[in-house]
Amino acid sequence: MFGYQHWLGLFQIFTIISMSIIIAVYVVAWRRHPAHPVLLMGIVTTLIVWQDPIMNWAPYAVYNPQLWHWPEDWPLVSLSPTVEPFLVIGYIMFYLGPYFPAIWILRKIQARSRLDSFVWRHPLITLAAIILPVGMLIDAMLEMTLVRTGFYIYSQVIPFGSAFAGQTYQFPFIWETVMVTFVMIPAGVLLYRDDTGRTVAEKLAQRTRIFPRKPKLAMFVVMFALINLAYLGYGTGFAVIKWTRTATSVACPWPYPEAKVYDPQGFYERDGQPGPYSVGIWSTWMSAQPHGRPDVTPPAGGGRCGPAHG
Repeated sequence: MFGYQHWLGLFQIFTIISMSIIIAVYVVAWRRHPAHPVLLMGIVTTLIVWQDPIMNWAPYAVYNPQLWHWPEDWPLVSLSPTVEPFLVIGYIMFYLGPYFPAIWILRKIQARSRLDSFVWRHPLITLAAIILPVGMLIDAMLEMTLVRTGFYIYSQVIPFGSAFAGQTYQFPFIWETVMVTFVMIPAGVLLYRDDTGRTVAEKLAQRTRIFPRKPKLAMFVVMFALINLAYLGYGTGFAVIKWTRTATSVACPWPYPEAKVYDPQGFYERDGQPGPYSVGIWSTWMSAQPHGRPDVTPPAGGGRCGPAHG
């Protein structure tokens, strides 16, 4: 993009620097405010990366093999279509980030509203409604930039609601920007403080009565459980798309010659993309294909992904 050839290295260095700054800020903030709810949520939105290989498998998110990545033969990591990059440790900036502008907007609206107004009577709904467009905007700007610069691709998308469908940099706009807020919204809502100064996460922890003598630990457990469930919901949404075989538009041409073409359902071969092909892991029952990848007859004319159209 823009004729610049070193986006991968730039983004990786940026993430390392950013995470180093965040860790330093965490150390200082933790000393001043031990186990603050925002700090705990930041840890939670970082720890959910254990699910990330699954969340790459479900939406056909294929990372550039040239990225610095975890060992490919690790059992969970191997679920990713190609590699699992180190940079997912920066998820705190992505999933927790929308909370800060959203809570600022909510406080501004509340300051100008009557106490019997909707924003005061239903602050959690209002906060969720604000995080939704904020999160969608942030996600669209970030992901479309990363996809356009070759950081990763969505190898298959639903044609409807996707940007640049059929291009290498296609992006499932409606599907991804909406479903990614499945994590952003609860992350923000759990941090909302009522007029008693307690967060939603704190109140839920008290209701569950887990670790009654360690309220901070109880709050962390509640956050961890709910955010992981939310992330699972995101993955389930894309898994349904995979199971129904509605993601028929492939990113063409395949941009990573050092990796086999990830084609678990045969759509790349159907469109004429030359192999060799990879089906990855979970390509049978988990993909609603008990007998594995279906047999495909390549198009006689080469197809839109054939060498003549590359």
